[in-house]
Amino acid sequence: MNWITSFVRPKISSLLNRKQMPENLWVKCPKTGEMVFHKDLEANLGVIPNSGYHMRINATERLKQFLDAEFELLETQKVATDPLRFRDKVRYADKLKEQRRTTEMEDSVIAARGKSDRIEVVAIVHDMRFIGGSLGMAAGETIVNAMSLAVREKLPVVLFAASGGARMQEGILSLMQLPRTTAAVEMLREAGCPYIVVLTNPTTGGVSASYAMLGDVHIAEPGAVIGFAGRRVIEQTIREKLPDDFQTAEYLQQHGMVDLVVDRRELKATISRILSLLLKRPPERLLLDHRPELPAEATAA
Repeated sequence: MNWITSFVRPKISSLLNRKQMPENLWVKCPKTGEMVFHKDLEANLGVIPNSGYHMRINATERLKQFLDAEFELLETQKVATDPLRFRDKVRYADKLKEQRRTTEMEDSVIAARGKSDRIEVVAIVHDMRFIGGSLGMAAGETIVNAMSLAVREKLPVVLFAASGGARMQEGILSLMQLPRTTAAVEMLREAGCPYIVVLTNPTTGGVSASYAMLGDVHIAEPGAVIGFAGRRVIEQTIREKLPDDFQTAEYLQQHGMVDLVVDRRELKATISRILSLLLKRPPERLLLDHRPELPAEATAA
């Protein structure tokens, strides 16, 4: 055995078989450029520790953050695939297949039934990864069915909106989801079911012009972009320069369109308190924190 077989070959093999370093170990803050270790970011619920910038999170992570340990995913209804046979650079049917493969979701909205701070709720969540969180037939059907369940069971609904608007590949069939979901919100109101909307970054287009702005209470995450048309389109239409903070959560709160701007780390507790007030019962957190102390003899018994 010579030095080539005993040293050179093993060295080359180790170089060729060396595992590649994952590219997503560090996350760059879009606001300050700060690099944050991904585990630290996950532990902080997707909020950059120093700047407070709220990174986008997917729908599954949102449900895990908001709902207690166990929850039941509601079935996504099957609808016609590519009813208009739409095609741009690729066929819409092919685009759907690719999106379902990469996101492991049937469409841009998922719904679940579970408890948040021991209050039973129906949660509906948009996911921006799936064609920009756009509203199509499947997403509209999921929202309507989830709200119908809440009406039957007399449960509150919490909706986390994040969308670019209606899905153009489905044309008028997508636009018809706006009045359908609006009618479902009216059913909630008639049944006395609280409806809370959390506006995340971004919430725009037809979604912001319908069910996302019809809640009993509107909460927004800090810095979220919320509006219908884009900033550039509005400036070109009115021929005026808009404020730098135009269409942000903070701007909308100042002008009465948003009730609260709440840090993601405080969302669950805030929504719990609001639901407790709307449902006319004391928050579970207060019950646990203010239990009456028993006398010593009672404890001993």
